[in-house]
Amino acid sequence: MSEALTGPELVALVRRVFQPRPEDKALAILVDLPDLQVPDDAGWIERRAIAQAWAAELNAHRDELGMETRLVIYPNVHTNNGDLPERAWIHAGGPLPSADSLDPEASVSLADLYASHPILIALTKFSATAPLKLAAKTHPIRAATMPGFRSDMIPALRLDYTEVNRRVNLLKDLLDRAEGATFRFGTPDGPCDLHVDLRHRTGHASGGLLPTPGVAGNLPSGEAYIVPYEGERDGDPSRTVGVMPVQFGSEVVRYRIEGNRALEVISEGPRSREEAAHLAKEPAYGNLAELGLGVLAAFGVKPIGEILLDEKLGLHLAFGRSDHFGGQVGPKDFSGPEAVIHIDRVYVPETQPDVKLEAVDLTMAGGSAAPLMRDGAYSVGF
Repeated sequence: MSEALTGPELVALVRRVFQPRPEDKALAILVDLPDLQVPDDAGWIERRAIAQAWAAELNAHRDELGMETRLVIYPNVHTNNGDLPERAWIHAGGPLPSADSLDPEASVSLADLYASHPILIALTKFSATAPLKLAAKTHPIRAATMPGFRSDMIPALRLDYTEVNRRVNLLKDLLDRAEGATFRFGTPDGPCDLHVDLRHRTGHASGGLLPTPGVAGNLPSGEAYIVPYEGERDGDPSRTVGVMPVQFGSEVVRYRIEGNRALEVISEGPRSREEAAHLAKEPAYGNLAELGLGVLAAFGVKPIGEILLDEKLGLHLAFGRSDHFGGQVGPKDFSGPEAVIHIDRVYVPETQPDVKLEAVDLTMAGGSAAPLMRDGAYSVGF
């Protein structure tokens, strides 16, 4: 690992993010395990090592922290934001077992885990954000989710999150008052315009602070986000319409969106054909599930090729599952548990160099326009 948090830094991180209460006596660090279907990789190995090191360091400082830390393992669920298994295992120490060698008799239910561990940190390969957000609605937990975390993200954990949180809440307030957002993208094949319906919705702030039971969010953090209106009200269809470009390698795929769904791919190329096939097989994949506004680029953070961090830098739009954010699309809308997905597309120059974010305007009550971004940078005053 190229960089590590010290024990005192970890204690300070837990205190800052969760603001533990006297009654909080245990913290769980969750990791998912590879299996025959999803084999191990170098990043996953490193992430599990980070989790073990954090658990050891926090336990070495248990008196200072005021709680025990336990490493909790479970078989991976094969997809981002899929439902978690009903049971997990508290690791007793030593090397981590393989997923297929776990003893069912030694497992604990997730409900019991939530009852005894009010603070959770999920250092996983596959994002546990959606299921933990939903669990937090019925269990008094607060959870930081860190899918794809790597040691080169550690500097982002040392930022001034008081200022990050202030900026995020300013953007959330704008999203709360907006009725729509209009985007102009420049691509090699010409401009793409997209209007996203934000009526009947309120925004969410994910500023890196999770002090209240009943919440879950990413760490590192630094974004405001909102679910576009998905047209669930009788007689009031979604007004989200237009063309959304996404760059894959050297190819820019263009999705035609109507009624908040990507209905077809109107570009040509190998990846365009793959995405068209995915939409045909899984229509829920085409649901426009999130408009996110990250702020970390202004703090000097650069993308590293992992969504967990990269989406916090600037604008991102997501397809797929939205129920964990308050939307309507969930696992029931996909063909099976392993097809459930929530996938972000990040619009910063390093991740999509051929897609230029020329302008974003918010439509406010009464139809007035409020400039939000110009040439990829925020035009609102922080």
